[in-house]
Amino acid sequence: MCLSIVSLFYYTRPLYDGVGGNAMWAVMTVVVVLEYTVGGTLYKGFNRATATLLAGSLGVGIHLLASKSGEQGEAIIRGASVFLLASAATFSRFIPEVKSRFDYGVLIFILTFSLVSVSGYRVDKLFDLAQQRLSTIAIGTSMCILISILVFPVWAGTDLHRLIIRNMDKLAESLDGCVSTYFDGGIGKSEEEPCKKAQGYKCVLNSKASEESLANLARWEPGHGCFGFRYPWRQYLKIGTAMRHCACCLEALNGCINSDIQAPEFIKKHLSDGCMKLSSHSTDVLKELSNIIKSMEKSSNIDTLLGDMSAAVEDLQNMLRSLTNETLAMPPPPSVESTTENQGKPDAAMTNVALMDILPVVTIASLLIEIAARIEDITDTVDDLAGMADFKATKDQSSEKSTLQDEMENMKELQEV
Repeated sequence: MCLSIVSLFYYTRPLYDGVGGNAMWAVMTVVVVLEYTVGGTLYKGFNRATATLLAGSLGVGIHLLASKSGEQGEAIIRGASVFLLASAATFSRFIPEVKSRFDYGVLIFILTFSLVSVSGYRVDKLFDLAQQRLSTIAIGTSMCILISILVFPVWAGTDLHRLIIRNMDKLAESLDGCVSTYFDGGIGKSEEEPCKKAQGYKCVLNSKASEESLANLARWEPGHGCFGFRYPWRQYLKIGTAMRHCACCLEALNGCINSDIQAPEFIKKHLSDGCMKLSSHSTDVLKELSNIIKSMEKSSNIDTLLGDMSAAVEDLQNMLRSLTNETLAMPPPPSVESTTENQGKPDAAMTNVALMDILPVVTIASLLIEIAARIEDITDTVDDLAGMADFKATKDQSSEKSTLQDEMENMKELQEV
């Protein structure tokens, strides 16, 4: 659609006479500026327009200065200006902020200034040439922006919002899949059919580049839908970082579960209830956080879920203490003869338990406790986002606030009486 509309400036005689033979620059602008998302189009359009205007103005100014410096001085001034400005623009791309937000604009600045400086040395009508190129570039850029916003817009901010929600759901599925399959005896016995849900954390580990790209593009977009002006898109990067820390713990947990060294079954059963309980409560917290971001409403249940998760952590820690104390208090392993004599007795298995036998399941329990701590960090970042973005309170919270306000007013009236 953009190319068809812009091509009319080249095919139609009245429009062609207005912009001249430089109408092809509008077509080139559409090809290089129009992106899939609105933020990408605005980013490239703003950078191209600003860089073209700035480079064109400097090129014309240097052309006027060089034209009054004689034939030899003109060549020196033009060559020196191209070297100095192109060098400064090139090395500015090493600055991280410039690289992330204005890299394309710096590239266009170098290109435009070089073209204007070189062509201005031989072209007499430099002002007409610069004006026509600026007008055609402005036509192409404005057409790209209008089409990308008005015709089926794809917002980078919305994609980032959905990506964070999807990654958080995958974290919850991975945690639940790893723990339930391990204590149910699935992964340790059949490695040929790994649980697909347990591998979802890998998408979280590999999403950093996508999150940063979408966040940079989202900052260029105007307010749209539920996202207002100057929405805190950078906070999504902090949420993504916190989720990757949790995903790293999940990767270590998955490695322990798939290890060749496995703990005895009776030790796994001893910690099975505590680990499954903590995993269930941690998964509930992650799902609730995902719902908070998805609905953009504060939750009245998150504090209760966090309390249940903390209680499950304490229970699992108590189980670990009791397990290690019993193991360390045991006497040294008996000889082979006494072991063969005690086979079949209920205390024989517990007597032969060594510290190395409980390390695999203790490591898994410790990683679950660490994952719970990482989930608390995710909760803090989501709370910060809710405060920055002014998430709405749920109906329960609003009713509680109204009742509290009524009670405070009643207390003030009683005090006055």
